[in-house]
Amino acid sequence: MEHYQNDQLEYVVDDYFDMTDFDDDPFEDDNRLQRNGSDSEVEDDAMDMNKSKTDTSAFEARNGKDIQGIPWERLNFTRDKYRETRLKQYKNYENLSRSREALEKECKQVEKGNVFYDFQFNTRLVKSTIVHFQLRNLLWATSKHDVYMMQNYSLMHWSSVLRRGKEVLNVAGAVMPTQKPWGSTVQPLSRVQVSTMSVKDDLMAAGGFQGELVCKHLNRPGVTFSTKITTEENAITNAVDIYSSSNGSTRLMTANNDSQVRVFDIEKFGVVNHFTFPWSVNNTSVSPDGKLLAVLGDSADCLLAEAQSGKTVGTLKGHLDYSFASAWHPDGRILATGNQDTTCRLWDVRNLTTSLAVIKGRMGAIRAIKFTSDGQYMAMAEPADFVHIFNTKSDYCRVQEIDLFGEIAGISFSPDTEALFVGVADRTYGGLLEFNRRRRYGYLDSYY
Repeated sequence: MEHYQNDQLEYVVDDYFDMTDFDDDPFEDDNRLQRNGSDSEVEDDAMDMNKSKTDTSAFEARNGKDIQGIPWERLNFTRDKYRETRLKQYKNYENLSRSREALEKECKQVEKGNVFYDFQFNTRLVKSTIVHFQLRNLLWATSKHDVYMMQNYSLMHWSSVLRRGKEVLNVAGAVMPTQKPWGSTVQPLSRVQVSTMSVKDDLMAAGGFQGELVCKHLNRPGVTFSTKITTEENAITNAVDIYSSSNGSTRLMTANNDSQVRVFDIEKFGVVNHFTFPWSVNNTSVSPDGKLLAVLGDSADCLLAEAQSGKTVGTLKGHLDYSFASAWHPDGRILATGNQDTTCRLWDVRNLTTSLAVIKGRMGAIRAIKFTSDGQYMAMAEPADFVHIFNTKSDYCRVQEIDLFGEIAGISFSPDTEALFVGVADRTYGGLLEFNRRRRYGYLDSYY
């Protein structure tokens, strides 16, 4: 992945592409909806953000209020007109410039207009921030009521019941671990710019822009473990994955720009294994049974390896650019990979010769993919503006499209599948969107 100096914690989207490329900022008069979603400083109007008017409920949305609170009626253009312009002028970032004419023919024809998750609530009291524009796993739900996200140097917790945000961890200053790493000395860190994170059960793992790793048990005070994974200059921690190994133990995996994948024991936080690949590793994910490892990075090809040994057992060919997202269906047979060629490919691990299906986004790269725990839905997020939810039981032919404005910092289903959360990074209209799963109950269900 691209590497650059980032001395200040701020969005870096502007360094690579202009989202709208308008001659004039259409929201300038209203001082709203910044066209690049680029700011990391605390809002000047923080006091105003505490007012309920900044939030949007399902009731208000049904009565015509924009789910992000954008006052289209006060602007000199309509939402549809702005969407049309965004679609025309958005520039997708590419590492490999290749012809994509044939790609369109491969893509599955889908039925849009479905609704699987209904809008429930949007708050602007908490706002996700992004450190590297290609890395977007910065939001995780541990229940339908509890969400964790990065806001500048703070790990924030949002309660959808209390409608309240709370700082859980601050990494702007010194980060001192309470647990000594197994077989090495304690490495205090400071001013960690979190580039990626993962939360599972009560453990949070965050990767840093300078190759850091910070782990915290959410039910304990302080930082449990922290270290500098590598001393190489180009050492961004691109992905962290908390998973169950084939023997049932919980492991933590990191993927770095130094082409290394490292596996940590979460009891003593020692490195129990590490694998080297031919290119920078941007994303890894382990199959539900803990046996297979998907490895994606600065290559058009994705690799499938043995999770225990790191030995490559298959090469997935078809993407045209670098990949940054992957997810396994709970049945362990289907792997989804997201790429900068604007597609998600589905692979059946029993036959890797060709992808099972190719699904395309609307504007840009596929930067995040998540399955529900029951396997019925798969969500994929573009860098900005669009989240797509596919019904897997329809062979991924039926889709719901969530249309918003702003950079997407992360998406997460709740473990019980009842909620979907979307983190939006934008100076004014950034926030946390909540959607609830639509259930169809019969007469007897409602009676009882």
